[in-house]
Amino acid sequence: MGLDSRSPHKTGRRFPDGGKRWRGAKESSRPPPSREPQPLPRPDGRSEPALAAHVHLSPEALGYFRRALSALKEAPETGEERELMVQNVLKEVETQALAVATNRSGSEMLQELLEFSSLKPLCRVWAALRPSLRFVACHRCGIHVLQSALLQLPRLLGSPAVEEEEEEDGNDGPLETLEELVLGLAAEVCDDFLFYCGDTYGSFVVRTLLQVLGGTLLESERTRPRGSQSSEVGRAPAWEYKPADFEVPEAFLNRLQDLTSCFLKDIAVFITDKISSFCLQVALQILHLKLPQLCAHLCSAVIDYLSTRNSSADGSPLLLFLQDQTSSRLLEQVLLVLEPTRLQNLFKDHFQGRLQTLAAHPIANFPLQRLLDSITTPDLLSPVFEELSSALEAVLAQGHPGVVVALVGACRRVGAHQAQVLQLLFKAFHCAEPLSRHVACVPLFATLMAYEVYYGLVEEEEAVPAEHQGQYVALACSRHGSRVLDAIWSGATLGARKEIAAELGERNQELIRDPFGHHVARNVALTTFLKRREAWEQQQGAVAKRRRVLNSVLED
Repeated sequence: MGLDSRSPHKTGRRFPDGGKRWRGAKESSRPPPSREPQPLPRPDGRSEPALAAHVHLSPEALGYFRRALSALKEAPETGEERELMVQNVLKEVETQALAVATNRSGSEMLQELLEFSSLKPLCRVWAALRPSLRFVACHRCGIHVLQSALLQLPRLLGSPAVEEEEEEDGNDGPLETLEELVLGLAAEVCDDFLFYCGDTYGSFVVRTLLQVLGGTLLESERTRPRGSQSSEVGRAPAWEYKPADFEVPEAFLNRLQDLTSCFLKDIAVFITDKISSFCLQVALQILHLKLPQLCAHLCSAVIDYLSTRNSSADGSPLLLFLQDQTSSRLLEQVLLVLEPTRLQNLFKDHFQGRLQTLAAHPIANFPLQRLLDSITTPDLLSPVFEELSSALEAVLAQGHPGVVVALVGACRRVGAHQAQVLQLLFKAFHCAEPLSRHVACVPLFATLMAYEVYYGLVEEEEAVPAEHQGQYVALACSRHGSRVLDAIWSGATLGARKEIAAELGERNQELIRDPFGHHVARNVALTTFLKRREAWEQQQGAVAKRRRVLNSVLED
């Protein structure tokens, strides 16, 4: 998860703003939006329960598909035998595609089968589902089958086998091409856009479709676990997103423009509705990469709409929306894709003079982080830095370290105020004076604790911070957590290191197999700890002695 994670967790002990001692609080949480589906009428008059009553996958059929999938996994990764096996299994799926797609186990198996499928079998399964598209798209299991089919486009669209596989089959008649199936889905979605965007599960189709039409798969889609029904994926900082691009026909981009027009027709709905808003956020990301002028037009529509609403007490119409759970998320994405000139104007009109208030707010601090992530010029960074620089310790004490991290990132990215922000961090973490405390800053920055708190726990009590105990393996096996654990280790005494090594040693094999954990195991010398404890203690004791000598020299 990224620096501005919304996952709820307890806040550490903290002190009043400006206090002499504080422990860095965890990032504030924002309650997740409701994921309950809203019952909506079907245009053909049939209720979903009535349709569902006719959909049933027998235990025998389910058992067959399970055995087939198991055999497929054991087959060679490439070759005619594997391809023929996939074709045969998916041929069986065609006759009962709706039942398979809307069965929990059947859906998961069909998703895996589609990942192995060549073009023609996938098109046939898609065509079999098309008469019940609305039902499948808004079904908790069926939606993931449609997503999986859409996500095969980078692999199958324009493949060398297209012409051969799209030939007319004498037994079954002409088969729609993959491009036609996608455009047909887009047309259906466009005709009832508000319904699909507002449905809990249907909105997933819209978001994936937007990416496919734009020829760009976002990181969140490529890493979402199979079968996951949550739209709240872990969010990485803006600079860590690495979209995957692929070539698409011109017709796809034309249809993407049509869907964008649908957003503009009902912009108020997409700003205020929790579910629909996610679709607009994805659209902004795709348009920013593929159709930047259209993205700018959509951003202007959002800002203009919000700017015409009732003003808040201090005169900024946008301030209320920055503090709102739904609209603030959309504004975060707007801030990430705005052109530099428009971003500068937005700052002057709505942010300037209010940054400390936004930084202290449990919701508005997130859009502020995105503003900081988007700064690319000294002209914008300077007034922002001047306004926030005096409040770093207060922001940390309030539990919003993401604001501080984003400000430091902006200074580094722009190449300005770097020396100043480092001095401010020393002061905020109470390690500015004496100079010997500078050496101790890394574990303070990593654990978000002031000097007195961290070293009061680590050195005086011969223990590591209690909040990390029992979590060392989880930290070690995490991309960012492993860095935190390295920082804790570097500042820990011998007694504390024994505690950490003992806990990690209980799950040594798990650490060795993990891409991040094995680095931690090597840094801790875990094999030596488990097999030659006396030699390990001598080695770590020597390290601790060198650190004490260095500190005494610096103190002098």
